[in-house]
Amino acid sequence: MDNFKTHSLGAFYKTFKPEEAKRLIDRFEFVYTPKHGSWLNTAEIEFRVLNYQCLNRHIATIDEIKAWQEHRNNKNSKINWQFSTADARIKLRRLYPSFDD
Repeated sequence: MDNFKTHSLGAFYKTFKPEEAKRLIDRFEFVYTPKHGSWLNTAEIEFRVLNYQCLNRHIATIDEIKAWQEHRNNKNSKINWQFSTADARIKLRRLYPSFDD
């Protein structure tokens, strides 16, 4: 789920009667995406690969997608992170607190 406050327990109560809202809420486990996480970067990279390799053409069957997915999963591709911690500290220094002595 996103972090934009568009999905919340309160939304159920705004939409449904309390009994129905509670029944529905009990069916779900809310898991929010972290605002910062390398897994999110990894997912974006995988979507970029999918777009580059597959979405520039017509995919006729689900079997084509399954074949691409199986090939991609078996390839054991690695991500070459090029943004080091030192680079991050320079680029994001405005986000760090500064203390005057």
